[in-house]
Amino acid sequence: MGLSFSLLGRDRIAIVELFGIIGGGYRTARYVDTLSGLRNSKRVKAVILNIDSPGGSAGASDSLYSAIAKLAAQKPVVAFISGSAASGAYLASCAATKIVAIPSSIVGSIGVISIRPILLELLHKVGIQVNVTKSGQFKDMGAFYRLPTTEEEQKEQDLVDQIQDNFVSVVAKSRHLDPQVVRQCATGEVFIAAKAKQLGLIDEVGDFDVALDIAAQLGKVPRRSFYARPPKTLIERLLSRLTSSLAVIRRSRPFIGLL
Repeated sequence: MGLSFSLLGRDRIAIVELFGIIGGGYRTARYVDTLSGLRNSKRVKAVILNIDSPGGSAGASDSLYSAIAKLAAQKPVVAFISGSAASGAYLASCAATKIVAIPSSIVGSIGVISIRPILLELLHKVGIQVNVTKSGQFKDMGAFYRLPTTEEEQKEQDLVDQIQDNFVSVVAKSRHLDPQVVRQCATGEVFIAAKAKQLGLIDEVGDFDVALDIAAQLGKVPRRSFYARPPKTLIERLLSRLTSSLAVIRRSRPFIGLL
């Protein structure tokens, strides 16, 4: 997939907007493809990620982190938090070379949550029964049509804890912090920018001009920039909000995400 911009033969700074909930395999794949294109472009000397996101699915957030890390290994990447970078969005921003946040931004929410609806009583009221044939006792773990067993609850908690351990490890390594220090603020709590800087979760408190100056300095390029936006399909433009709100209900297994 090509990028929707023209560099006109001049070195520039690319701006990628990461807005809204992180999720959806196709949407994430397009972001990864865009970041890969910027990594391979000889004219792109630095990248600014404009982030305003509450997070999203664990897998999609991890994929974005990996793509940003590969990009940052070849050229400077500045994560600019223009609204919020919570949970999975903060995880993704940790792959950047530097993190800048506006004073009123919300940062952090280092934590993992697993959500699933239980519709057992509703099914009984409308007279619907569910018959299940499965190959193993945990094959329908997280099903909406019954309550979880104690063993299933423990396994789900173990899974969440493992993802959380990875989250803490990534933040500690990326931000050069002691894992125990990160774990103390990894309660799901969010922080305003000044507090986030004090904790070492970001580098600077400032506006977009500050982020642009840092990107220009690190990339050794003038403050020329352009927007690199993954193209949206028509149906995505029309239904993206509705799809996001219904995603949890439509799943047969729990939603495990960094929200």
